[in-house]
Amino acid sequence: MASTSDILPEDGTAGTLVGRVWRKAGPSVVAVRSDGVFDITTSAPTVADLCNADDPVSLACSKGERIGALEDVVEDLLAPIDLQAIKAAGVTFAVSLLERLIEEHAKGDSSRAEQVRMELNAIIGADVSAIKPGSAEAEALKRTLTARGAWSPYLEVGIGPYAEIFTKAPPMAAVGYGAEIGIRPDSDWNNPEPEVTLIVNAKGTIVGATLGNDVNLRDIEGRSALLLGQAKDNNASCAIGPFIRLFDATFSLDDMRKAKVELEVTGPDQFRLRGQSDLSKISRDPTELVAHAMGRTHQYPDGMALMTGTLFAPTEPRTPGGTGFTHMVGDLVSIRSPKLGTLTNRVNHCDKIPPWTFGVLALMRNLAKRGLLQ
Repeated sequence: MASTSDILPEDGTAGTLVGRVWRKAGPSVVAVRSDGVFDITTSAPTVADLCNADDPVSLACSKGERIGALEDVVEDLLAPIDLQAIKAAGVTFAVSLLERLIEEHAKGDSSRAEQVRMELNAIIGADVSAIKPGSAEAEALKRTLTARGAWSPYLEVGIGPYAEIFTKAPPMAAVGYGAEIGIRPDSDWNNPEPEVTLIVNAKGTIVGATLGNDVNLRDIEGRSALLLGQAKDNNASCAIGPFIRLFDATFSLDDMRKAKVELEVTGPDQFRLRGQSDLSKISRDPTELVAHAMGRTHQYPDGMALMTGTLFAPTEPRTPGGTGFTHMVGDLVSIRSPKLGTLTNRVNHCDKIPPWTFGVLALMRNLAKRGLLQ
């Protein structure tokens, strides 16, 4: 795992950082500051309360109880969200659009990926990264590809008028920094998806950001887009953290729009994979993604965490003569962004990771027992 200094953003605790820690009494909302980690649960019983406040930054600066230095609590870190819906946007970068098409046309068979990649490049014949979703140019390409029998649900959401927004996991199901992250044991073509994750309040306002790993089972989703739930929502298949960085004088929406996300996977087989995703190359602005996810037709009274998609799609063979990258149990996955810190998790099979048992009802009972509900 990363050292505690590596967990933090490059400017340390200069920003407003909030998270969650498991304490003896139960899950607690904390603020991470230069002089330690402070429990602010008496002021904000849940992170949803904090993010829905009129002034989340001021609430995060509540005095609170110092519970130690970051290194004292790092093993007890939880995902820094609680009641928020956990949503994800798919096919938001041209590279990921191509890879989803490859999965679909290869029917989830990784051995056919390279051949399909060449065929699709020839058929599409256009730089989809230069096409604005929903534009007249996008509609013209749609008509051309439909006539050639090459249209796809992935192209529909990649360059069509509507973004793909799906539920990644139920509230409270995400794991945090240092936890095991899961892949299904019956998947043999899968990968991490390092993503900036928007923290959105009930009014649809982005109040901050964190990092996320939207683990993808490429073979299962590739068999059918209708298997998205099986491919995406499994035990411990969603990691978020390490902390939420709220928008303040040190970190803005424009800073987030320019965020670069680095990925490193280190395997027990000595394999190492590195990659980078640049949010500035996204096909739809983050505010547009939020507008597709919630608004007059769809509300989230507890707010929402929205993963924005990834530019990263690994194709490097893991073994000599192999057909591409896939996870191995024991892989250490580190996702870093200069303004957001580092999210690190180790890969295991979903059925080998302790089952998720502490949900919303358990949280409400815990807070009530502690006298923190009003």
